[in-house]
Amino acid sequence: MLIRSALFNAAFWLWIFVLGITGLPITLLYRPFSYTVARTWANGSLWLLRVLCGITHEVRGSEHIPQGAALIASKHQSAWDTIIFWALLRQPSFVLKRELIYLPVFGWYLILLRCIYIDRSAGMKAMKLLLSSAAKRVAEKRPIVIFPEGTRIAPGADSTYHPGIAALYHHLQLPVVPVALNSGRLWPRNGFIKTPGKIIIEFLPPIAPGMKGREFLGMLKERIENRCREL
Repeated sequence: MLIRSALFNAAFWLWIFVLGITGLPITLLYRPFSYTVARTWANGSLWLLRVLCGITHEVRGSEHIPQGAALIASKHQSAWDTIIFWALLRQPSFVLKRELIYLPVFGWYLILLRCIYIDRSAGMKAMKLLLSSAAKRVAEKRPIVIFPEGTRIAPGADSTYHPGIAALYHHLQLPVVPVALNSGRLWPRNGFIKTPGKIIIEFLPPIAPGMKGREFLGMLKERIENRCREL
């Protein structure tokens, strides 16, 4: 597993660099091509994971996958979670920390893909930017993916769901699709070794708009955490 994990890491970063550089000239001339690059990267990365590490995945609840503007609130256990949505969704926009846009190649595409990057130390200014940027992505009929915990959390560990998702829920008046998964069992948070097996990701029934903030946040956490424990 150590050798296979090392091979995957090398191939993964080489894949990012080669695909990113070769796709950049077209993307700079025609920005929507960045979505093709992102989906190709995701499918290629999942293929590498399957061939080199023996990790496959199963998608459940596909009937709940939105086809247009929606909020997707996902559990976050592994780097795998940042890959899979590019393969499953049409032109998603991620809410992410600003530091990621400074990564070579990868960060360039986050900007070209018009993801929503925020400075978490900026307080209310960051919240206002989050809401205004999200409204623009909704106008483009794109799904917005957010990890309510804000960082990767080990399976079974308790965590806090931050109020950003509740603010988006109230401001945008969109249904929220909770997502449960168990990726951290096979590709651990900050872990190098990847264990062969099947990752399960499940889209749960959407939460309709109109609930109060605390009630919504409590229901969201309960649904995701209960299902993750079952997975």
